[in-house]
Amino acid sequence: MADEHPGNGDPEPAGRRAVSRKTLLKAALVAVPLPALLGSGVALARDHRPSDPPPSPTPFCDDGDDPTPPQTEGPYFKPRSPERASLLEPGTRGTRLTVSGYVFGLTCRPVAHALLDFWQADDAGAYDNRGFRLRGHQYTDARGAFTLTTIVPGLYPSRTRHLHVKVQAPGGPVLTTQLYFPGEPRNNTDPIFHPALLMNVRQAGPAKEATFDFVVDGAALRPGSPR
Repeated sequence: MADEHPGNGDPEPAGRRAVSRKTLLKAALVAVPLPALLGSGVALARDHRPSDPPPSPTPFCDDGDDPTPPQTEGPYFKPRSPERASLLEPGTRGTRLTVSGYVFGLTCRPVAHALLDFWQADDAGAYDNRGFRLRGHQYTDARGAFTLTTIVPGLYPSRTRHLHVKVQAPGGPVLTTQLYFPGEPRNNTDPIFHPALLMNVRQAGPAKEATFDFVVDGAALRPGSPR
């Protein structure tokens, strides 16, 4: 899911790309103390002066940040995984991977306490169906941010490398989807692969770091929705 894109079909000047409101909001979430953002809708702190009235929330996140596409759950999901942000255990083999990002609602607001439930294959391409190895759930913080520490999953027949995840805003529907790695040869032959679900991945010494932002339907977070 791209964070930057042309707007409204207008040609972009050479060397420039339009920046989505979500991208700017992410920068504000990192740079501004949390109390300055609470209750401020999608307005950025740099646009807010002490004398300004509270800004109205934007009706929809209409700058290209479409909801994250759903994908099949697959045969290996197990409920009641342990709550943990790191899936690493003693003896876990493989290339260390850190995945971080945000969960946003359809109004571009970050979603606090959103549930993320991850599961994946090990370095050899096998799932643990007896226990909960490389399985775990966590919740976004007050800024809508999450961080997962795990390993790069291995390959198994017919599939490219991927992570499974379920994401749910408080009171909202569950999004089941998968995340993919760029540059994988099997991306071209995997029947389930979706380019909108590619993570941004970079090498960080012997490990890898990836980022991805989810946009989910947070029905209970919409104005007028029941609490």
